[in-house]
Amino acid sequence: MIFFGRSALSDEAILKGIISDGILQRTTENKLYEQYFYFIKDATFKHQLSEDEAASLYTDTILAFIENVKKQRFEGKSAIKTYLYQIFSNKCVDFLRKTTTNKMNVHDAQPIHDWILAMPDDAKNVLQKLISDNEVKVLYERIKDLGEKCQQMVTAWGEGFSDNEIAKELGYQTPNVAKVSRLRCLDKLRELYRR
Repeated sequence: MIFFGRSALSDEAILKGIISDGILQRTTENKLYEQYFYFIKDATFKHQLSEDEAASLYTDTILAFIENVKKQRFEGKSAIKTYLYQIFSNKCVDFLRKTTTNKMNVHDAQPIHDWILAMPDDAKNVLQKLISDNEVKVLYERIKDLGEKCQQMVTAWGEGFSDNEIAKELGYQTPNVAKVSRLRCLDKLRELYRR
């Protein structure tokens, strides 16, 4: 029997729990997530990431590990903690490389046309309203492209609900799990905007 108290799970218990079904599997995955949650704080210092960025990368790490275990790609040559930390560290470095490259591309932007600057204030206000209305329309279209759970989560968050309230309403075990799920939904939304 696997004990799910405050103590950390052994590597053996984690592996057995992940390949099992039902409640044991979900409980093991949640415990694994919480067991190495401190990686997020470490990444905010070591890699200078925001907490949200680090949390999103940490979630991706846990999901990648779970998939590797289920597909028998984790060979057990190192401790789970070491293996997770290596995946997480690689994801942080890849993220930093990607964002650094994208920041450099910002300088390639085209200047605003002189005719827009020469518009009278009334025309600028009308143009700004049209742009705002179009942005809202595009936002709602992109949200519709998300899955139902993500739609509910992003909408609730946009209306000012806290992660704690979202966790209770949508059935997540903890506010941290809801937060990470929300961040993943927002990442999906960003990807939809890039298309």
